[in-house]
Amino acid sequence: MNELLETLKNCGYDPHFVKTKEEAFKLSKTYIKSGMSIGLGGSTSVSEVGLLDYVVNKDDITLYNQYEKGISMEENTSRRRKGILTDLFICGTNALTRDGKLVNADGSGNRVAALIFGPKKVLVIVGKNKIVENVEDGFKRLMEVAAVKNIDRMNNKSIEMGKEPRHNLDNIANKFTYIKADEKNRIVLILVDEDLGY
Repeated sequence: MNELLETLKNCGYDPHFVKTKEEAFKLSKTYIKSGMSIGLGGSTSVSEVGLLDYVVNKDDITLYNQYEKGISMEENTSRRRKGILTDLFICGTNALTRDGKLVNADGSGNRVAALIFGPKKVLVIVGKNKIVENVEDGFKRLMEVAAVKNIDRMNNKSIEMGKEPRHNLDNIANKFTYIKADEKNRIVLILVDEDLGY
């Protein structure tokens, strides 16, 4: 793990390693300051550590929450757009390679856009199940594990929100990125020694 953390630092990231979801939540909260604006990328990992509920219920920040029940698709899109020009963008990743590359795919593209450019800082929660050897393994994991499970997750969420389930492999994973480096300390990676998300 020390070798991986050193590699990630050399790529410009600000990496941290914690043992549990609880430690990840505690550390994550230190990046959330009163008065800041926050955007969200769809992430089960963020939810599983308790961070999503925390920011949704925090009343001294501006949160662009596209997952709020009852909002229109137009409002959803507007919030996703505003979310990529925030002080902090919170998300997960589909894969992280041992040589420091973040591998991701999106349907709409707000998360991959935010990872590349836009928010002042990006906070990424990474379960140990997301760590792979190389980019090829990252894309394989993305299509065979993450995309398939996310289709179910997003279709179920659509049903909960009273919308038509419309997600499939043709529209959930059609914007691909891998990032091999970034400006120093802009992307904060919290690696958790537990399986999180998809």
